[in-house]
Amino acid sequence: MMEQKINFDYIDDEEKELIESLKDIDFEKVENDIENIKRLKKAAELYMKEKEKQKTITLSVSALDFEKIKAIADKKGLSYQAFIRDILHEVAENYGKV
Repeated sequence: MMEQKINFDYIDDEEKELIESLKDIDFEKVENDIENIKRLKKAAELYMKEKEKQKTITLSVSALDFEKIKAIADKKGLSYQAFIRDILHEVAENYGKV
């Protein structure tokens, strides 16, 4: 079976570590493979733990800005929510390195 290569733009090192940890898993043998089952459970637990840390925010933007954001997100193949989340993360990371 040919391995499929996917290029990721990781949000942060933690996400990269999580995704990289899944690359060694042989999914065809996973049903009867206790070691891989344990690794998958751990990856799922880490994901859920991180998901619980997320905060919901509400903000107001001009209708024109919102339409521009949606158009840019659409060109990138993202939802506007994911695009805004990526922008906020990038700003937080860059300003955090001051």
